[in-house]
This record gives sequence, structure tokens and C-alpha cells, in this order.
Amino acid sequence: MSVRFRMRGERHVEAVTDAGFTLAAGECLALVGESGCGKSVLASALLGLLPGNAQTAGSALLADGLDLLAADEATLARTVRGRRIALVPQSPAAHLTPVRTIRSHLEETVRELTGPSEPSEPYGARTPGTGRRARRARLRAAAEAAAARAAFPASHLDRHPHELSGGLAQRAATALALVGDAPLLLADEPTTGLDRDLVHRTVDELRAHTREADRALLMITHDLAAAERIADTVAVMYAGRIVETAPAAVFFGPAGPRHPYARGLLDALPERAFAPIPGAPPELGALPPGCAFADRCAQADATCRTRRPPLTEGVACHHA
Repeated sequence: MSVRFRMRGERHVEAVTDAGFTLAAGECLALVGESGCGKSVLASALLGLLPGNAQTAGSALLADGLDLLAADEATLARTVRGRRIALVPQSPAAHLTPVRTIRSHLEETVRELTGPSEPSEPYGARTPGTGRRARRARLRAAAEAAAARAAFPASHLDRHPHELSGGLAQRAATALALVGDAPLLLADEPTTGLDRDLVHRTVDELRAHTREADRALLMITHDLAAAERIADTVAVMYAGRIVETAPAAVFFGPAGPRHPYARGLLDALPERAFAPIPGAPPELGALPPGCAFADRCAQADATCRTRRPPLTEGVACHHA
């Protein structure tokens, strides 16, 4: 799939170019890379949440053949979002209604995604109002259970979004995403603002999501430690393109990644070489004709600067 944005003056920003991967039930794919490389745009495209100046190409197929890029808004709204694909957004505070409590958010989501909680009973079978109170109690309990799955404290359920820290807002968004037990979960930076213990608890809960039948996880993250903890496969994105895909055991193992950029990401970690990658990524609206990483790569030669390497056998590099 590809995504580009129309800009003024007939310009285009190539946000995602020819990105492709397969994600099976029970698997976790970690999509990693620096900010601005197109990871979040890819996730938004899968849910039809792109702005009006976006143009998509290619396809994104679910197991039954539904093409997410071709689906209309009614299909996405009624049958996909929350039900077949759930999203943990990158900026959770912006996705929460400021005048409603977190409990209200959760109860509405439970009600919409799980439907009626009990069958109707014959008239006179119970005291008027009893059924309504019972349904309300079950709805309240389900909301509290959803909060607990994401380690959101019950004592904060009646607070509004502006009363939460960034970490609590992140956990609230995670709880909302887990409510419908969607077959595919898109988690966009789900550990932002969390301390290490909560990072482990959050990613473990997300990973547990995939252990249920017919469920998968696409996790977009800068946190390579979290990716190493739960991912089956790692895909590295740079300047809108996937430049390497590898089994997590290989990527984080002794052999390590093959692309120079992917190796640089690991070498920048404090527990490794703690050596930053020199330079900065190119602008997506002015990509070079060759390899986008050439200006930052010690191995780059004339071929790298003039010919874009294809993704072949899991890596896009002339020197892999």
C-alpha cells in the first residue's frame, strides 16, 4: 500500500510507499522507526482515518477479502472500527471527549460493541426498574473490568481526560481498544508516558490479546525493548518505506538486522553502543532518487545515491 498527501503548488508528500507485510492470527508485528517515517499514517490508512487530501493506492486485505483501502465509510464505521480492528491512538488525550468521564467512555464502548447484556423477560416477572438496574450494574462491572485489563485505576474512572496524566490517558485509550476483543489490534505507541513496570504490563496484556483465537497485533513503537519483549516479527520503516523485515529472534539476536539503518537503531540504545545515527531523515516531500538513507550511511556509494534498492528477501539495501 502507498499513501501520499496533496499539497499546494501541485506538490505531494510520499508518506508511505509500497509498504507490504502479512500478519497472521496469533502473531505480533512490531513496526519501528524514527518519528515522521510514516508508521502512524499507515495505521490511519487501515482504518480510513486519513484527511481529505490523502490519496491511497494498493490494497489492505482482511482474511475474508475485505479491502480496507477500498471500503466505504459506512462499512468502516459499522463493521470494522472497534469490532474487527481496534486502535490504541498515538495521542490518546486528543481522542477522548473532554466533557465526559473515563467511566462514561468505557460504558458507552461496552454498550456499543457488545450489544444487549440480557434477553427481555415477560411483563411482571420482576419489579419494574429491577432489570434496568441489573443491566446498569453489569455495564458498570464490564467497564471496570476493561479498565483493570489496561491497569487503569478504578479510583480514576470518574475523572475527566484533563484530570489525567499522559500515562493514565494512555491506559484509558488502551482499555477502550480492548473492549471489543477485535481480531486485529493496532497499537500506535501504546507505551508512551508509562514507567518500565507499566510498559511491561501493558505490552504483556496486548500480547495476551493475540493468544486468543484469530487475534493479531500490529504495534507501532519507538520502544525497542517493548518490541523485543512481545514481537514475533519486526518491520523497520524509514522515509515511508519498509527497509527490513525479520523474525524478532533474528533481529534482536547475535546476527542482528542486515540494513544499516536497522543496525543503527539498535546501536543507539543505552544498553548497546549508545551511538546515535548521524544526520536526519529526508523530507518526505523531497525524497532523493536513490536510497533515502544514503546520506547517513557509511557504506553508501554512487549506486546507493542513484538507484533505489528494492525490498528483496526482507531487506532493501544494495550492500546487505
